Amino acid sequence: MDLTPSDRDALVVVDVQNDFCPGGALAVTEGDAVVPLANALGRRFRHVILTQDWHPAGHASFASTHGKTPFETVELSYGTQVLWPDHCIQGTNGAEFHPGLDIPHARAVIRKGLNPAVDSYSGFREADRVSPTGLAGYVGDLGVDRVFLCGLATDFCVAWTAFDAREAGLEVVVVEDACRGIDLDGSLARARAEMDARGIVRIAMRDLA
Repeated sequence: MDLTPSDRDALVVVDVQNDFCPGGALAVTEGDAVVPLANALGRRFRHVILTQDWHPAGHASFASTHGKTPFETVELSYGTQVLWPDHCIQGTNGAEFHPGLDIPHARAVIRKGLNPAVDSYSGFREADRVSPTGLAGYVGDLGVDRVFLCGLATDFCVAWTAFDAREAGLEVVVVEDACRGIDLDGSLARARAEMDARGIVRIAMRDLA
């Protein structure tokens, strides 16, 4: 596979936000380590899109909404939901992009998780698996047929974005060392196995050199 970025490729930078970085409400270990890598990748692509978790207060994915402890689960209308600490609440500093993220030519920001009753890991559609974010149509209008992914977290928002990109008919490449995972009860290994099963290519930054 030729990994040289072209005008038919897009880089999707997933949720590089303060709450997912050290010191944030739902910090991913070494989450800020992806920032310089995302910046370096961004310089190689004409088309760059950022996704941004953007929850209203009292979101259904928050443990506090249900009077439960983070990382417990509940059954919602669309299935089993992992409950998270309150994070990426609209208009807060935690929801903002990491201040070191520097991709000034990014073409669009796709906000997700706005529906108070439905979570949205994927940049393409919400967790009910039917409500679109508009990203599929946007990359289609750009003539993109392959997406490269980096960001946070490998086993949740990056993985679900990758799965939905494949279902949308796109080729998908995950730049693994430009991602970091949560690894909740083996979720990282499961995500990688599912990527492989779906034909999602996993590479390292050096493979693009």
